[in-house]
Amino acid sequence: MDVIQLWWLTLGIAAVVILVVAALLLWIARAAERIDAHALDIWRAGKSIAANTVQIWHLHKTNEVAGKILAGAQTIAGVALSIDDRLERLPAALKGDGA
Repeated sequence: MDVIQLWWLTLGIAAVVILVVAALLLWIARAAERIDAHALDIWRAGKSIAANTVQIWHLHKTNEVAGKILAGAQTIAGVALSIDDRLERLPAALKGDGA
C-alpha cells in the first residue's frame, strides 16, 4: 500500500467517523429537545397544581372559623330551646296568675 492509498483510506475513515459523530450529535440534540419539551410540560403542570391547591393552606383558618360558627349556632340553639321551654310554660303560669 503506497502513501496515496493510505491517505485515501485515512480520509475515508475520517469521513465515516465525522458522519457517525454528526449523526450522534443530531440524535443527542433531538433527545435534548424532547427532554426540554417534557420539562416544560412538567413545569406547566406543576404551576397548575400549585394554583389549584393554594387554597389548601387556608383550610386551617377556615376550620377555625367553622368551629366558631358551630359554637355560636349551638349557643343559639340552646337559647332557642330555653325560650321554647318558657313559652310552653307561659300559658300555665298565666292561668295561675289570673285565677
